[in-house]
Amino acid sequence: MDIVDELGPVVDTYPTWHPLVCNHDGRSPVTTPSKSCGYRGLDHTRHFFNGFITCPYGDGQEVIDSVNALPIHPIAHITAERLDVKLYNPEATPILVKCNWDKPLGMDGMIPLSIAMPLILEQEIPSWRWAQVAETWETMRYYLLGSPHGARSSLFVNQETGQAIKKIWNSLIYTGMFGPIKVDR
Repeated sequence: MDIVDELGPVVDTYPTWHPLVCNHDGRSPVTTPSKSCGYRGLDHTRHFFNGFITCPYGDGQEVIDSVNALPIHPIAHITAERLDVKLYNPEATPILVKCNWDKPLGMDGMIPLSIAMPLILEQEIPSWRWAQVAETWETMRYYLLGSPHGARSSLFVNQETGQAIKKIWNSLIYTGMFGPIKVDR
């Protein structure tokens, strides 16, 4: 309960722009912490709004070293620490990885548009150089909202922020910068 109080609700995936997963090749979106975004040694991992717990066998130093090697993020810093409890197996060491926001979250505890939108734009705009088609909101909301999610909100962003993200995303794809809009049949 203390971990949930500190890190927020359990989530399935992060938005691709979340500081915990944003260090990846922009051509291959990543929604959970992995080698693809700089983490090494993860095992038996559970994700939360503002962090995750991983329980590798051994002392977990590989996880801590990989977190310390992550590039500096412009609005958050990621930390890792060993927990002095047994969660998975007596031979596994729980490591708590936290996203510490440098800017305040919304009054509702969610990521406000003033933080989410610049991170989305930084992540998505460069893909205009290699994109062949523009992905619709229906395809992109999994990547832009994280999961679980609804039509315009998730555990990361509220309805108002999600609606604004959708509106801006649709404006971007209708510029033609990513190519013709992909139509699923």
